[in-house]
Order: sequence, then structure tokens, then C-alpha cells
Amino acid sequence: MKALSKKVAVITGAGSGIGKAIAELFAKQGAVVVLTDIHQQNIEAVTAAIRDAGGIASCYAADIADEEDVNLLIDYTLRTYHSLDILVNNAGIMDNFTPVEDVSNELWDKVMAVNLKGPFYTCRKSVKIFMEQGAGIIINIASIGGLNGGRAGAAYTASKHGLIGLTKNIGYQYAKNGIRCNAIAPGGVNTNIIQGMDANAFGFDRMSAGAGNNPRTGEPIEIAELALFLASDKSGFINGAVMVADGGWTAY
Repeated sequence: MKALSKKVAVITGAGSGIGKAIAELFAKQGAVVVLTDIHQQNIEAVTAAIRDAGGIASCYAADIADEEDVNLLIDYTLRTYHSLDILVNNAGIMDNFTPVEDVSNELWDKVMAVNLKGPFYTCRKSVKIFMEQGAGIIINIASIGGLNGGRAGAAYTASKHGLIGLTKNIGYQYAKNGIRCNAIAPGGVNTNIIQGMDANAFGFDRMSAGAGNNPRTGEPIEIAELALFLASDKSGFINGAVMVADGGWTAY
């Protein structure tokens, strides 16, 4: 039997990178996947590929930083599949490695909206459903930047620290209600998240000081495999935890 047979999973930021890999793997393992992203063409292409491979998938364009979009996304999922079992908060943006003195209000608000407010909206909406069902799983894609101070700029670092705090709180608060909430903290992964970035020179230089200690760059499928474990019954005793997947970078 497949690990996620007949489970309904919503995956944010599923148009590329880690989110795409998670959607594809979950579908292979029997899940019904709902892909969401701000880039409609991307999620349509991934959805078509999953269906061509025999999986069950649909897509719904949404901006998770917008509470109304989140509500519409979850309502669409319930209306279409009559259930929600797994939520993967993968959507996220970088902050150009901007140090605090150069962070504008606009940049701060934008990063916090996508990286922290969005997962808050999706978690709040989903937990209400999970409470009624008596079960549910949340996987938040955080970052080693949420455990350390020098992997990104001030806004990204703060947002990922906040996401890890939210993960731990939800995991503990609802542990007796059949709900598990865990986070994955990837290190450097081969995605397009920094594509087109206009890096702050000072912030990038400070971040780069430890980059030489990184053993290697990971691939999206390696994070997806960990997400599959956390979404499956095999991880039933893991809750409120942060699973670091960085090839040993932060072990130095």
C-alpha cells in the first residue's frame, strides 16, 4: 500500500523547486494533491505532468499572503475532495541578504507576509478542519536560517525563526487532538529561490563567510523524501520538531 493513499494534501509554492518535488512525490505515493502558487502557468504544468503519470492533482492559483486567497484555496479543496489531511507550507521568498539597517518597511512586510503570515493563515484555517476530523498533519518548510543568524538577511531570518516557533506551538497545543506539526530546515538546495536576486553587498559578504563550510548543495527530491516521511504514519511519534536537512553544514 502506498504511504499516502487517498490522503488529500495542499502544497503551497508548488510550481517549482521543493514544492514541485513534494507534490510529485506525494502523488506517486497515492495522495490527492492540490498545488497552489502565485504563478498559474507553473502549477498548471506540474499538475498536468502529475496527471499524465497517473496521479490525482489539481491546482488553484493563490497568494498565501492574502487571507482571502487562503480561505478560497482551502474551501476549494474541501469542495472538490471533501477532506484535507496534509498541509505543506512551502511557499517562501528571500530578502536579498539585506542587513537590518537597510531593511525597508516594504521589504520587511513583504517577507513576513509570505514567509510567516501566509503559513499562519493556512495553519489557522486547516487546524479548524483537523479538529473536526480528529487528525491532520502540517509540514512547514523553514530553513537553517530559522536556527542560525547568518544564513540570510534580517527579515528572512526573523520570518523563519517565527515559523519554527509557530510549528512548535501548534505541535504541542494540538498533540492530544491527533494533529502533528513539524518543520523541515533545509540548507542550500538547488532551486530558483535566489534567481534574479539583487543581493545586498554587505549582507551577502557576511553570509558568505561560512559558505565554504557547506559540504554540498541538496536537491529538491531530498527534501521531498523527508516531507513524505513526516506526512506518513512512520513518523507518528514526531511532533513539534525541526528536522535539519543540510548535508552537515550546521554540524560544523
